[in-house]
Amino acid sequence: MARNGPASPQGSTGPVGSLAANSTPHRVHIPFSRWWGHNVVASVDHAAVVTAVRDDAGWSPHFAFMSLMSAGIAVLGLLLSSPAVVIGAMLISPLMGPIIGLGFAVATFDLSEMRRTLRALAAGVVIATIFCALIVLVSPLQTVTDEIAARTRPNLFDLLVALFSGLAGTYAMIRGKHGTIVGVAIATALMPPIAVVGFGLATANLTVLGGAFLLFFTNLMTIAASAAFLARLYGFAPNLSPQQTRLQATLALAVMVALAVPLGLSLRQIGWETVASREIRQVVGRYFGDQARVNGLDVDYRSDPIEIVATLLTPQYRPDAERAITNQLGAMLGRRVHVSLDQIHTDNDATEAQQLAAARGLDAQRDADRVARQLALVAGVPADQVLIDRDARRAEVRAAELPGAPMIVYRQLERRVAAGEPDWSIALIPPVTPLGRVTFGDDAPDAGGAATIATAAWAAQRLGLPIAVSGGNPAEREAVVAALTQAGARASADGGPDGGDVRLGWRMPGVANAPAG
Repeated sequence: MARNGPASPQGSTGPVGSLAANSTPHRVHIPFSRWWGHNVVASVDHAAVVTAVRDDAGWSPHFAFMSLMSAGIAVLGLLLSSPAVVIGAMLISPLMGPIIGLGFAVATFDLSEMRRTLRALAAGVVIATIFCALIVLVSPLQTVTDEIAARTRPNLFDLLVALFSGLAGTYAMIRGKHGTIVGVAIATALMPPIAVVGFGLATANLTVLGGAFLLFFTNLMTIAASAAFLARLYGFAPNLSPQQTRLQATLALAVMVALAVPLGLSLRQIGWETVASREIRQVVGRYFGDQARVNGLDVDYRSDPIEIVATLLTPQYRPDAERAITNQLGAMLGRRVHVSLDQIHTDNDATEAQQLAAARGLDAQRDADRVARQLALVAGVPADQVLIDRDARRAEVRAAELPGAPMIVYRQLERRVAAGEPDWSIALIPPVTPLGRVTFGDDAPDAGGAATIATAAWAAQRLGLPIAVSGGNPAEREAVVAALTQAGARASADGGPDGGDVRLGWRMPGVANAPAG
């Protein structure tokens, strides 16, 4: 009967009690850090990874050659505004290697390796920048294209892209999945910002240069910091002291905050401008009604007040439109605005092609008026004295004489206008002023003498006058004549007495050939 009775009480050593105890699983709780170390960190071949990182991070002829080729492809793609060509430059860019190497060096506190990767990275950036600048200098295309402009305003999203790319690239390196590095290089686009820096350097455009350099620096520091973080996570340099670990964390956090703050503000400004542009277009469109069309809208948010220029195709001219829209947009945006509207009258039955042709004609005339105003300002003459060929996009003006100004000043004024209007051919004709003296170093003109020759040749081409060369000795005079001729000027040597510096003067009736200055 006892066998058929109730189950044994708790603690019984009978068969039922033993079965109940064995049916309960025994759970062993292992700390995550210990599990990570035994199952993840232990699976990594640390020595092989460090060797692979160091092989990709140093300076070598291969690294230099691929940097130059990538830079050349990138700058040509940017000038042509060809995304496909720019992507080709990203594919062969070798810069990801030393950046990840820098991150590993920071993670392991290897100062010698840190110096080695920094030297390779700095050398690669310098030669790539100079190479891109040289290509831009000899290129007939020096316009800021959409591809170039896209890399001049970095924001917080660019930092996040670099962060995720750095983590992905480092993971691929640690896990031996090197093919992923190609995709990471495309995502971070390390070489195109350097090419844009070279473009800004060659065209003396500090805005473009500064924005592109900030984008590259953001990519560099974020990828290096994320690489250092992941390297430590996977057990590289486990023997560092707590003080060294805290220093690493503090430096990484400081870098990220220092970059995130300005980039976040930039993203906020870009977002505001995007919303504002949409609202501006809607306000202008609503004011003119459904029969009108906004054909062009240009907004300069950096000016104060904000400059808004819109071109409208409308069947009805509204004389009060600028004032009304200015008041409405000023209240909406919370900033001072200046609205300029070009209203092109179109018949209701006019074709779209006719409307667009009228709009393009107005845009061309507006560009011509702008160039004429700028050139007249630097030349010191009224705008109606500027000769404009709108079809050929050429502008010419004869400058008023600036008392005491040397010839180089007029050349610099022309360059200033030409730099601001790269799509136009600018010619500023200087007054007939002294050309100066050519100084020599050894048997050739020194830097100052070469600059005098270049300026004189420019002035001779603009004025259409020959140059008389005197002074110095016969060999020096012939050398200067040859240099002027090679630069496109007409020049000949006088048979006067030798001695002193070589002097340049104008050869024309009524003007003394003796140099001034």
